Amino acid sequence: MTLLSSAREKFVQSLISKGRASATVVAYAKDIEQLTDFAVRQNISSAHELSKSIIENFLRSLSDSSYTKKTISRKINAIKTFFKFLSDEKIIESDPARFIQHPKLEQNAPRILTRIEYRALRDTVKDDVRTRAIIEIFLQTGVRISELAAIKIDHIKIGTENKGTLEIPGTKATPGRTIPLNAAVISAIQCFQKERSSSKLEHLFVTKTGNPLLVRNIRATIGRYLKQIQLDDVTVNDLRHTFVAEHLKRGASVLLVSKIAGHKRLTTTENYLKYIDRKESGIGELEEL
Repeated sequence: MTLLSSAREKFVQSLISKGRASATVVAYAKDIEQLTDFAVRQNISSAHELSKSIIENFLRSLSDSSYTKKTISRKINAIKTFFKFLSDEKIIESDPARFIQHPKLEQNAPRILTRIEYRALRDTVKDDVRTRAIIEIFLQTGVRISELAAIKIDHIKIGTENKGTLEIPGTKATPGRTIPLNAAVISAIQCFQKERSSSKLEHLFVTKTGNPLLVRNIRATIGRYLKQIQLDDVTVNDLRHTFVAEHLKRGASVLLVSKIAGHKRLTTTENYLKYIDRKESGIGELEEL
């Protein structure tokens, strides 16, 4: 008989050993802690006592507590992953979460910045070389915020004629990819590197104390600038949406944009076509935004 706390700890260690992103590990750990705390309040102490009805009651309590369908759906992902782990490890005999269904979500249109909006953002950060470089990397490469925070100096290769590449290392969950760098983003990176506190630091973006800049630091910094230009409805991820939508709008091939953005499925990229007016498709290099 495995106690709930022990089952949760083994699950978290399994996520870490599989190379899952740190943000995913933290989120899943909190979600499963929330489930096991609920179960304890129902006088359940071991993993084999967890049942489909307990899971359903837990999800119902979330709904009653005004959690959104999107948040509940994310927690269901964590729960399904947790119980699959328990089943694979023979900690439980059968998986009670396999028949749990996600709530139906309404797909919202992605928030795509207009040219005026992202130019206004650029203008606002022009005197902050670090944030300027961050903004340019988001707009010109479409990387995820976790990927940007993890960029190291040796991931960037700059050659002649203002051309270069950015290597995004793969994980066990996502394949690596090479992203071309254009003149605009190279210029922003080089301006920032001239003012970095030390050339010996491994990561590109660091704090004043030399530690890697965290995802929450990046969100907070960009959020302040967005607020200054009254774009309170825009998030960091919307810069990624803008990268994808703008290049599709300009005629870049869906396959190329999907590869650069690191989408796991081509349909993810194709969904953007519903929200843009697209020019004739091409297969050439991506244009500067």
